Amino acid sequence: MAKNTRRAAPTAAQDVDTGVAQLIPDPDRRRAWTLLVDGAPQSHVDLDDPAHLSFAYQRRLGHVVDLLAPARRPLRVVHLGGGAFTLARYVAATRPRSTQQVVEVDAGLVRFVRDWLPPAADARIRVRSTDARAGLAKVPDGWADLVIADVFDGARTPAHLTSAEFLDDVRRALAPDGWYAANLADGPPLGHLRGQVATAGTAFERLALVADPAVLRGRRFGNAVLVASDRELPVAELTRRVASDPHPGRVEHGRALADFTGGAVAVRDATAKASPAPPAGAFD
Repeated sequence: MAKNTRRAAPTAAQDVDTGVAQLIPDPDRRRAWTLLVDGAPQSHVDLDDPAHLSFAYQRRLGHVVDLLAPARRPLRVVHLGGGAFTLARYVAATRPRSTQQVVEVDAGLVRFVRDWLPPAADARIRVRSTDARAGLAKVPDGWADLVIADVFDGARTPAHLTSAEFLDDVRRALAPDGWYAANLADGPPLGHLRGQVATAGTAFERLALVADPAVLRGRRFGNAVLVASDRELPVAELTRRVASDPHPGRVEHGRALADFTGGAVAVRDATAKASPAPPAGAFD
């Protein structure tokens, strides 16, 4: 029996470059797993249904993929941060013939995921095991339709991936009408999240922020998805989809998003800090 079936391996764990990776089987899906690194949930993958997105933030990123272009049109996507390649699998399943680059610094994690959760044979996914910013620098100018940033060292986004200089390189790699989407994490008083919105505003003309209302009100720690582009974003349709999710979210944009940002200043390389650590018990 193949080792990626739950009966053969109810759990799997291995030391990787950035800590200890674990795969925990989903009790409700025959060949679905949650990837944890040092106890922090990173990804959920269903090998039988790669279009299934379990985590709320991944569903929101899936909406971004769906709304970027007409259905099933192939895309060129750069994923900064690999995890278990959940979003890359989603793109490959919903938009066949897409060309994707995954940049994941943890080569041990890449091997672990490929061994236990191999992507479909026809998925056109290339993986670079290097730092996200170094890998981004190798992407040709204007190549990408979409850049997704979902990079965490443990449970924190590294400082050098939070700055205006980093976003300038994202903008360089994108096509003129391309989109940028980032998974961010913060809690009260939301200083990091406000700063990231302000920073994105230095590189892009249009912004939207998607999160649980309790996170946006600063009541708890959680994830938010930032979407940015120089072209008009389909905010109304994104709002409808997010509101109908199993865990409904809210979309802020325009004046409301400017008010949320509250005069926060853009982050530069010289002053950048890693995102805040989650509070104890955040993943219990």
